[in-house]
Amino acid sequence: MTYVVGYSPHKDDACALSVAAQFARSDKDSVHAVTVVPQGWEVAAGSATDGDFTAWAQGQGEASAEEALTLLGADAGVPIAASWVTGRSVPAALLEQVEALDADMIVVGSGANGAPGRVAMTAKTDRLLHSSPVPVAIAPRGYAAEPGSRFTRVTVGFRDDDATWHLLQRVADICRRTGASLRLVTVALDRPPMYTAAVSGAEDLVREQWRRQASAAQDEAVEHLVDAGFARDEVETVLARGATWVEALDSVEWHSGDVLVVGSSSTHLLTQVFLGSSAAKIVRASPVPVVVVP
Repeated sequence: MTYVVGYSPHKDDACALSVAAQFARSDKDSVHAVTVVPQGWEVAAGSATDGDFTAWAQGQGEASAEEALTLLGADAGVPIAASWVTGRSVPAALLEQVEALDADMIVVGSGANGAPGRVAMTAKTDRLLHSSPVPVAIAPRGYAAEPGSRFTRVTVGFRDDDATWHLLQRVADICRRTGASLRLVTVALDRPPMYTAAVSGAEDLVREQWRRQASAAQDEAVEHLVDAGFARDEVETVLARGATWVEALDSVEWHSGDVLVVGSSSTHLLTQVFLGSSAAKIVRASPVPVVVVP
């Protein structure tokens, strides 16, 4: 398996390199960093403008690839490579490299305007999610893995729908292969408190009904995993609630070596990876790397 990393020296993309190397170490894979530099507009061949821009693009690309190799080589422990390409669309250029390299995942960093330690999706990341045929991993802003570390626990955002059950099977296969443990988390928001006693009591009943339904669905998933060969103590389940998505995700215990995996919530053929509003908010609230799976 090859992990393609979108890398730019002008952004906080070192975190994406860190996540990609952590993935690769987990399953003895390779990392290929790709820098996309702007593609020039059509000008007369051999003109001064054409030559100047070509030289500038080459300089930017070569410097970025060299920087990526330096950062990866410090503690990669896996096969690494770096290259640069030109393109007018970064997402499109990255997807072309995914096809050319027969890669299985794209890894990108968070936007510079995001909160430190959280995932921040940029407009380019959003376009990538809408068109990628392979999973897209997003590193939290400022993320730095422990030297030589691997991903040791996979947390699946579990919704008890067909897409999530399919995702669970894929993740279970990966966990068996890599030795990572598996955890299911179901997330919901608490509504603002109601001051009328009768309404407040009704809200409590709804909350309890959700808890029972979510627990029953998770128990069914655990039984499925046990039938597939997992021991019961190898699978954790968590119900996460909070007034905000950040609060709900923070109520879950996270450790170094954790990764959150969420599935697509669209079956539309024109959108390869598409996040519904709830899934997108969970991704943005995550304090650990997130993988969005088509």
